[in-house]
Amino acid sequence: MEYRVKRTPITSVKTACACVAVFADIQLSAEAKKLDKLYDGIITSAVKSGDISGKVGETLLLHLPNQSTHQRILLAGCGKPKEIDILKYRKILNAVLSTIKKTGASEMLSTLATLSVRQQNVRSLTRTHVIQAEDNLYRYSETISKKKPESKLKKINFICTQQRQAQQIRRGITQGAAIAEGMLLTKELGNLPANICTPTHLAKTAQSIKRGQAKLSLKILDEPEMKKLGMGSLLSVSAGSVQPAKLIALQYKGARSKSSKPVVLVGKGITFDTGGISLKPGAAMDEMKFDMCGAATVLGIMQAVCAMKLPLNVVGLVASAENMPGGKATKPGDIVTSMSGQTIEILNTDAEGRLVLCDALTYAKRYDPAVVIDIATLTGACIVALGHEASGLMSNTDKLSEELLDAGQATGDRAWRLPVWEEYQTLLDSNFADMGNIGGRWAGTITAACFLARFTKDYQWAHLDIAGTAWNMGKNKGATGRPVPLLAQYLMQKARVA
Repeated sequence: MEYRVKRTPITSVKTACACVAVFADIQLSAEAKKLDKLYDGIITSAVKSGDISGKVGETLLLHLPNQSTHQRILLAGCGKPKEIDILKYRKILNAVLSTIKKTGASEMLSTLATLSVRQQNVRSLTRTHVIQAEDNLYRYSETISKKKPESKLKKINFICTQQRQAQQIRRGITQGAAIAEGMLLTKELGNLPANICTPTHLAKTAQSIKRGQAKLSLKILDEPEMKKLGMGSLLSVSAGSVQPAKLIALQYKGARSKSSKPVVLVGKGITFDTGGISLKPGAAMDEMKFDMCGAATVLGIMQAVCAMKLPLNVVGLVASAENMPGGKATKPGDIVTSMSGQTIEILNTDAEGRLVLCDALTYAKRYDPAVVIDIATLTGACIVALGHEASGLMSNTDKLSEELLDAGQATGDRAWRLPVWEEYQTLLDSNFADMGNIGGRWAGTITAACFLARFTKDYQWAHLDIAGTAWNMGKNKGATGRPVPLLAQYLMQKARVA
């Protein structure tokens, strides 16, 4: 998709489709009024006839004569101006883009980036506009023989009249395109089948991200190297699979100060999760290809960071393995030793994500991190607690939690904080090891985080459980690209470029 800024009156720009806002109570936006006057009250007439009321998510397409400057006018219902927030704004954009895709329009003129939205500036609205456009147009096709026809929409022009707005829109386009690129990579990796997207494939993807990036370095640890480091917990997960585990480390150095500590992102990369010896039920097991969406998020974010050239140091760690039953597979009751030296009784081999993460979290200490954030499709209990709307957030630091919550609120990619109180730790007690890898029936999301907390005492840490947000189920099955927007916003805020 191509994006441009046009600093000129809307009435003078020739376009296949001009999109303008109609608010509740039949109020026209300033740009809508200009087009209405140019075309002898066509918009007023449509509104008065009841064809559109201004409700959020409504659209109405008006066709104009071929000789007109604008071939079409798309009216976008935006509700009450003072009540528009980022979630409603995204709903408006999706409705607009869905309507345009049904037309033959190859380009559109948008005035929506200059709407007044609570706690959002023109740059962030443009950024969201670009992200939603790319996300809306994405179609998985890698393993489909008959490709779906591509959308005819190839160009979006943003219109404004002020120089300062034009500058903000340009910056928003650059940032939005970078974040969208990271989201699409995350979605594509998540959607690939597990016979293609293996730990080795994730390593090759990291190599592709590294290519041509002078500020980015890459290290890929194979199983013998991990064994030397004492990563018995991570390797216990891959023991039953013919696919070798990988620990992938991408290090981006963009900070101006050499002493600047990095933000370390750690992603769970279980490329397929059968449950191991604690075998999962067959129904919907195919969705366990999405169990590497935490890893896909980290790779997508690292690509976005490079594209935006953020003045920040960021490390992306991916702990990747395939969890399979087999003659060499870890068994319930087995005890393994983690890289930290702590021993773990494997009570359930289907609680494997925390086993790969704990060694990666120990490995993260060597980067002397400012903060560490792990991202994982960790527990079904998180879906029970929060559904598919919010990611679960747990942390040992209030400040970090607040920053992540704020970033989620700003992007609509929201999270909700749960406790990791010391009282929950006793649920992980074991008679035969330092801890068990599960905590019983209750508070499953919290006890999983409490397990990880035992490996993160030396730094500020947050855990994002994205089991409910990383992919859609049912008819619209597919990866969502979350929480790339949340993490990108957090990093931009840290770099002071948001």
